[in-house]
Amino acid sequence: MPRSTSPGQPPDAPASGESTDSTRQRIVAAAKEEFARHGIAGARVDRIAKQARTSKERVYAYFRSKEALYAHVAERETTALIEATQLDPADLPGYAGILFDHFTARPDHYRLITWGRLELAESADDTSPLQATIAGKLDKLRDAQRIGLLDPAWDPVDVLALINQIAMTWAGQPEIAAAAADQAVDPSVTARRAALVTAVERMFPRPE
Repeated sequence: MPRSTSPGQPPDAPASGESTDSTRQRIVAAAKEEFARHGIAGARVDRIAKQARTSKERVYAYFRSKEALYAHVAERETTALIEATQLDPADLPGYAGILFDHFTARPDHYRLITWGRLELAESADDTSPLQATIAGKLDKLRDAQRIGLLDPAWDPVDVLALINQIAMTWAGQPEIAAAAADQAVDPSVTARRAALVTAVERMFPRPE
């Protein structure tokens, strides 16, 4: 016989002493791992529930669908990315290094947002926090051009796209990263970071 719940209490309520917030946090953590590994279509709510030590019904009590759960996880990860990768237009090589550091420390983040790009391409939201952040970075680059910190011959959208792509070179090419471990003159992560920072420096040198 199902347990009765008080108004507003989710089904399969926690035992005494267990916080509903802690259950929700476990669900989100398990979902992040599941989506990063399998994508949205390949993710399974039963695996998420098992990893979170709860039930599928409980997952759906917090999130109405698998897609809603992904959207929540992706928003959290996007917020973390935005906060961790502030752009200084006077130090674009440094910005590339910050991006590299973020995705090196959190390869699951790169995989998770890549799945979203592949599976949700038709539902991109122009009003999302990420789009607003991109617009803000482009404004900073335009301002830098106006005051002489950046060559005005560049279109700011090209500057941002090129730097992002260079910074995520290794996150997006794990097979080459694996080859570098055996064949690079210096196989260290430090050497990979230095190479991409140098590449951005040559394209967009720091102002004198």
